[in-house]
Formats: sequence, C-alpha cells, structure tokens
Amino acid sequence: MTRQLRVAVVGAGPAGIYASDILTKAELPEEFSGVTVDIIDRDPTPFGLIRYGVAPDHPRIKEIIKALYRVMGNEDIRFFGNVDYGTDLKLDNLQLFYDAVIFATGARRDRDLDIPGIDLRGSFGAADFVYWYDGHPDVEREWDFQPHAETVAVLGVGNVGLDIARILAKTADELHVTEIPDNVYEGLKKNATKDVHVFARRGPAQVKFTPMELRELSHSPNIDVIVHPEGFELDEGSMDAIKASKSQKLVVDVLQNYLAKEETGAAHRIHIHFCQNPVEVLGEDGQVVGLRTEITELDGTGNVKGTGEFKDWPVQAVYRAIGYYSDNLSGLPFDLANGVVPNDGGRVIEIDGSPLPGAYVTGWIKRGPVGLIGHTKSDAAETIRLLMEDLDSLVAPEHAEREAFDRYLDSRGIEYTTWAGWEKLDAHERALGDAHTVDRERVKVVPRDAMVRIARD
Repeated sequence: MTRQLRVAVVGAGPAGIYASDILTKAELPEEFSGVTVDIIDRDPTPFGLIRYGVAPDHPRIKEIIKALYRVMGNEDIRFFGNVDYGTDLKLDNLQLFYDAVIFATGARRDRDLDIPGIDLRGSFGAADFVYWYDGHPDVEREWDFQPHAETVAVLGVGNVGLDIARILAKTADELHVTEIPDNVYEGLKKNATKDVHVFARRGPAQVKFTPMELRELSHSPNIDVIVHPEGFELDEGSMDAIKASKSQKLVVDVLQNYLAKEETGAAHRIHIHFCQNPVEVLGEDGQVVGLRTEITELDGTGNVKGTGEFKDWPVQAVYRAIGYYSDNLSGLPFDLANGVVPNDGGRVIEIDGSPLPGAYVTGWIKRGPVGLIGHTKSDAAETIRLLMEDLDSLVAPEHAEREAFDRYLDSRGIEYTTWAGWEKLDAHERALGDAHTVDRERVKVVPRDAMVRIARD
C-alpha cells in the first residue's frame, strides 16, 4: 500500500521554495504515491529575503518572485504564514505530521562587531535598517535619523552595504515610486545625509558586491560616486582573484572608472575607501561623533596587515554591514562561531557527529550568509538528494493525512495565513499602489495584525 511522503519546510524564502520545488519533482520509490510539502514561516507573507531583504529600488532582483510564484502555485505545496517555529511549534510537534523537516530559515540578525563604541546612539546594524525600509512588521515604525547627521559611515563592502549607502544617499522622492510603506517615505524625508563613506578593510579586488550593484550607485542624478585612490592597491593575490573571476574583474573595472571620473557637483556623495579597518566608534555624551580606522596594507596574498597608523573620520552615524547571523533554532544543535546548524551536506548533525533523524537544512542556515540568491538552487538540490537517500530510514508520521496539520494549528488558536490569503494581501497592496498619483506597483502593508486580517478576511 502506497502513501504520500510528507515534508515540512520551515522558511518561505527562496531557499525554502526552491527546496520544495525540487522535492515535488523528485523520483520516489514505489511505496510513495507522491509528495506534499507544507512551507511554514513566521512572517504572514512568503518570499522572505525577496520581500524583506532586497532594497526597494531593485525591481530586477524582485523579478525572482515571478518564478517563486509559479512554484507556490503547485497544488502539492501549501503555505502556512504567521507561524513561529520555536514558539508556536517545535521539531517534535512537526514530526507528528511529517516524515522529514527541512529548515531554511536564513539569517536575520546582524553579525556582531566587537569594537569600542559600537553601542553608541547613532550606531546601527544593517539588518535593522533594511527591515525598517523594507517594512518588516517586527521593527519600529520610526528610524532614528539625526537632524545633524550629514556624514555617515558604512562598514562593509557587500551588496547590503551598497544598498544602505544608496538608500541613505537618495532622496525620499526618488524612492517614493517604489513599494516603500508610507512611514518609510515620511522617515526618509528626515534623512539629512549628504556624504556616505563606505569602508573596506582590504583592497578593490576583495570586495564582495556584484558589478550590477556597483554600477547602480551612479544611476541617480543626485549622487556622485567617489572612489578614493588611497589604498586602491592590487597585489599578487589580488591579480589572482581577478584572473579567477570574471565578476571580480568587472567590479575592479567599474571601480577604476569611478576613480577616473570627475565629480558632477551632485548634492549627495558616496565615497568608497580601501585598506581602512574600523577599530573604534568615537562618541561624546553617548552619541556617535566619529570613526577611527587603522590603515592596512595588502600582504601579497590578498589579505591585509595593520600599519599602526590610524585616521579619525568625523561622522555622525555608523551602519555596520559586515554580515548576517542566523537564529539558534529550538531543538537543533547550533554552531555559535559560524552561526549555522551543524550539518553534513544538509543532514543535521548532532554534537556527537551522528545525524539527527529526519532533520535537514538548506540555504544560509546551512552554509552561512554567503553567495547570491541563485546559489540556493544548487544548495537545495544537494539537501533533497540526501533526503531521498534517507527515505528508508525515515520514521512515518503519526498523523500522515494532509489536513491533520491544519487541525493542529486550529486547535492551538494560531491565526495562520495561507497562499490564498497572500493573494488577497497582494491584491490589496497593489490597489494601494494604484491609488497613488505617482506610478507605484504596490504599497506595502506593515502591521502584522493588518496583514493577517486582510489575508484571513
């Protein structure tokens, strides 16, 4: 007698949706008649990073949602939003209803930067700012823009660092045509930033942003991009990196073009500095008043060493964009140093090295917050391949019928949202965009209770 393979995926971002898609297309042994997947997310909405981690002025990246929409339209895949793993349910609860559980919860928090002054007022983490301008329901509605903060530092040279620099340098009206919520538009009007200084610890061949992100800095007529020649060095390790990666070569080419370009006199400027290692945030009366960096030099391998020479930069705010860090998930082991769940190719591994039966990971919770969104496809494929290899050893759930999980959530009084509910919210947000005098595709609803109410109406 055959039965359905039942799998839960915790996390409705690209990693979780790609894993679900690959799983529903997998070839199953004869004892299974098919596979059904339930995607569970703490947010009332699907798409994770695409909705709440990508800058609103990046419509091309958001085109990925169209592909994710098609996956979510599969009748073998269901969505349960507004369900918080660790609070509403845990691994042992899920194992009552599923043969296997795949965790694709990503990385939501800022990685710590342990330097003096990092906790001063005016010192911010990238994740908090991104969630604010992307309208995440769990952050404050107001951002602490200081009226005197005309000069700002951004620490880190990944795509998130460039996103933050660009959002700070653009005007509120430039961003009003995007999907930003009304509170974000009103908040950006209070932003006094004129100069954004982006600091890289190493040289131009070691930066982590993509050529597209870098080119887009200059698309605004209100922004001059200034690459400073100090520290713009290419050692032997840098040349090896350029030869090994076409993308890295393009990045260096774009930086060199900026380096040679004359300023236009635009009202706002983004400065990019190389070989500057932040060592202290300077403060007075509890408020950021500057940043101290140590000048570094390349050591021939692409890494750097300190010179013992320091420089103070007068800035009134600091945004650290040095990487994200995953949450420690209830019932799973956790690697504190790397911010990931210990795993072997996607199989969750206990402290003693043995696999945790029926538990898998994919995406950033598996390998750390590195790589582009597209990299999650191959990552998910590896995890699903291992799950297929383990089918004989998986324990069948006590409640295998598909509707059992719905009844469980109902019995707990959890106000979960569904894919049909998301389609209602999606239509509602698009209607809000249509109602504006400027051309806007949508306006995001921010409060969690409002999103849940619209989705469940």
